[in-house]
Amino acid sequence: MHRRLFAPGALATASLMLAIPASAASSSPGAPGIGDPYYPAYGNGGYDVSHYDLRLKYQPATDELEGTATLLARTTQDLSRFDLDFLLDVSEVRVNNAKASFTTSGEHELEITPRTPLAKGTPVTVVVRYSGVPSSKQAYGFTSWHRTPDGGVGANEPESAWWWFPSNDHPLDKATYDVSVLVPDGSQAISNGTLQSTSSRLGWTRWNWRSDKPQATYLATLAVGRFDITTGTTDGGIPVVNAYSKDLGANYGAARASVERTGEIADWLSGWFGPYPFDALGGYVPNTNTGYALETQTRPFYSPRQFANGSNTSVVVHELAHQWYGDLVSVRGWKDIWINEGFARYAQWLWSEHEGEGTAQELADYVYASHPADDAFWTVKPGDPGPENQFDIAVYDRGALALQALRNEIGDKAFFAVLKGWPQRYAYGNASVGDFRAYAEEVSGQSLTALFDTWLFQPSKPGAPAARGASIAEAVGTAGAVVQPKSWKKIAATDDVHAN
Repeated sequence: MHRRLFAPGALATASLMLAIPASAASSSPGAPGIGDPYYPAYGNGGYDVSHYDLRLKYQPATDELEGTATLLARTTQDLSRFDLDFLLDVSEVRVNNAKASFTTSGEHELEITPRTPLAKGTPVTVVVRYSGVPSSKQAYGFTSWHRTPDGGVGANEPESAWWWFPSNDHPLDKATYDVSVLVPDGSQAISNGTLQSTSSRLGWTRWNWRSDKPQATYLATLAVGRFDITTGTTDGGIPVVNAYSKDLGANYGAARASVERTGEIADWLSGWFGPYPFDALGGYVPNTNTGYALETQTRPFYSPRQFANGSNTSVVVHELAHQWYGDLVSVRGWKDIWINEGFARYAQWLWSEHEGEGTAQELADYVYASHPADDAFWTVKPGDPGPENQFDIAVYDRGALALQALRNEIGDKAFFAVLKGWPQRYAYGNASVGDFRAYAEEVSGQSLTALFDTWLFQPSKPGAPAARGASIAEAVGTAGAVVQPKSWKKIAATDDVHAN
């Protein structure tokens, strides 16, 4: 087009350019990452997804998954190309009913080029047909798909979707979900939300699940196996569906004794955090060899190892607290992880108080006293821990300690008003640590910059003056030893909730 042309050709070229929509001329590829500094390649730019419709078929014996994913989205720029985060083998992509070309790049990018560019603000329907063996796929040296003796499970943080459905994989892009899974008779498919229906034909059963409230991609889950399923309702009328692998062995009783209290615990948490925000509830315990639990929306994932030493309601409290802090209000960026983990840990401290096994103040005092100033624990900044320390124990324990310091600073009335009002302020959206500080200042009428800096952002142990100012004291007994609250071992047993 930069060659010098004689007049007839130039006129033809001018006519052709007039026929091209302005959006096509200005369109550009969407970014291969959504802009999170912790995980630059996670999520994508150029569009926003509103709904995922996943129609799947899974064979537990071979771990083979076939799927058709339909994504409803809207462009946020003039778009010539866009990415989805995905690992399985794709056979066809359609954009607005027209076949699109596609290729792969990087560790987990599916690059899609629609037949014609998409103008900003355009509704888009993307259909992806795919298949593969999820357990055979790795990215960055790991997998988030867990094989079990009778099937498989997709659950991990900050990523798990890539192994079973194409997505815009970052909490900033929440969407609703319909998940329909065909499995052999005798197997069950567990996912988020409410079970709409099941139907059987020719040796296969289809399970249809719906999540009708915005949900982050890492909070979507799928588990196929042989489960014992229990149903019920909370006092507040929320339907509860729990599932336990039939081969949990010695951990079965303790797992069931814990997770069956889900409704009771959710009702109790609503007294602190406000009404339960979703229309479904439950939990599931597959026979995995992972060590962590995860707050998958409406139906947390629990590892059998969480119950190896007996019943563990504390971990159930932790994952259910995330339904408000992490699921209803999700992080704006992964550096804001304290919004999730510090609050879920503090809920465990409140549960300890409820059970008469140590007050939140006693637990805060114990955490402060049991880590000397030279402990690496204090070098992790819960307010921005870095990706390598995102799930460090300091984010949990120091994070909860910061909340007790805040409570002591602003008083119980303002503190619990903050805990209950915050999920409503940012319901079904995203927020940052800075947003939380601003909200706490708004409710309390106090400037909290120094307190937040001391307890969340300084890579050192707050000194005695700061501790005394926040009413955090050395918890020592008559013999001079640190006093360990009765609940501590139960709480510590959940320390690996996000560790393999």
